[in-house]
Amino acid sequence: MLSNLLDGECGAIRLSEDIESNGEAMLRHACAHGLEGMIAKNKDALYRSGRTGDWLKIRCVNSESFAVIGYEESQKVRGSLASLLLAGRRGGKLVYVGNVGTGFSAKMARDLRVQLDGMRTENPAVPIKGKNLVFAEPTLVAEVNFSTWTHDGHLRHPSFKGLRDAADNAEILDLD
Repeated sequence: MLSNLLDGECGAIRLSEDIESNGEAMLRHACAHGLEGMIAKNKDALYRSGRTGDWLKIRCVNSESFAVIGYEESQKVRGSLASLLLAGRRGGKLVYVGNVGTGFSAKMARDLRVQLDGMRTENPAVPIKGKNLVFAEPTLVAEVNFSTWTHDGHLRHPSFKGLRDAADNAEILDLD
């Protein structure tokens, strides 16, 4: 009924196209085109307001390895960090790609700070301005999930997944 009523309309109320396809293939296609993901609905379910589980938001998730070049001190928890400063490689040089402040527990944040304090340096691997920044030698490699890149080359919605072990030949992302 709605398709007949809204046929050709381009105002504030529009009918989204119904695409019946393999969900995994659609998600791969959406991610390949740089989209954040897709919305899927159980086609046999009636529309009901609220969180019923009939609608799903499925996000594209990228996962890459980045050099940890320091951290931002926590202003809330003494002896902890608020976020890790991250870099990738471009033209053989490290380039700041943003920071990640989620995905680690309070204990892990304290442990990471202790570890990075042992690698402190006065000369940052990448020149970054900001308050409460502590720079470290870029020897740790962090695995980070993120949705996409911002227009200025930073990570969008990053989440820390863990440190990569040097034994697994962890390579930081080459942005070239």
